[in-house]
Amino acid sequence: MRSLHDVPAPAKLNLFLHVTGRRADGYHLLQSVFMLIDWHDTLHFERRDDGQISREDLSGPGLPPQDLTVRAARALQQATGCTQGVHIGVEKRIPSQAGMGGGSSDAATTLMALNRLWNLGLTRSALQRIALSLGADVPFFLYGTSAWVEGIGDIMTPLEGENRLPAQRFAVVKPEAGLETQKIFSAPDLKRDSEHATMYVFAADHYGFGHNDLQPVAEKLQPEVKKAINWLKSIGLHARMTGSGSAVFAPMTQEINLSAAPGAWDIKFCNNLENHPLRDWISDQKL
Repeated sequence: MRSLHDVPAPAKLNLFLHVTGRRADGYHLLQSVFMLIDWHDTLHFERRDDGQISREDLSGPGLPPQDLTVRAARALQQATGCTQGVHIGVEKRIPSQAGMGGGSSDAATTLMALNRLWNLGLTRSALQRIALSLGADVPFFLYGTSAWVEGIGDIMTPLEGENRLPAQRFAVVKPEAGLETQKIFSAPDLKRDSEHATMYVFAADHYGFGHNDLQPVAEKLQPEVKKAINWLKSIGLHARMTGSGSAVFAPMTQEINLSAAPGAWDIKFCNNLENHPLRDWISDQKL
């Protein structure tokens, strides 16, 4: 096998995000549901025999030279001793600084694709251990399905079978400006004492349960977040921010007129995914 083309890297939405505490080392304790959606980047992989890792931005300039796909490929080389290389083409569609996990998803897709292209045969749990050094969200995108997430993002319970999320269509709005995650988590007025939730209570109202503790801080740092939420509210949709923003989303109860949206916003209708498109590429789905 010399190449893999049109390999998807889906985005995620945080249906809620509660900050329940903070560890002595500064890491925040969270509860959330990470839900996969069909807004995705597309990656292409060409095997190189010289061991070099190169990357091309196919959607225009904007990616840093050492983005997470390059770091993921190098981490996989180092962990396995693989002497093969790769040229990675990245078609970015998921907005950056949106709270949708685009870079993390690209890294996870890179690990899964190179595991196949380089014929390494690593299990899901082995790839997740490598992914830990790349960012908190990368192991989730290797997980294979939407998940109930706790701890510092490292404890995941699959939402499948009787816990599967019902099919739903969403309006996702990404304001032009982004947000830096670190600024939100370091804010002194961030709420860090939300009560612990249970999957049983969440299941009674999948798409209305809870809140996002990061949203009030984000709205102060970037007023466009609140503006987008208020616009969706004005047309009858209940919206909240995903992750650390700046994207917001709302379950669709009616069709909306995109032409009426103010500002240079990126707006897309999305559906949730039952499973990651590459779930069957690796075995051993448990951590």
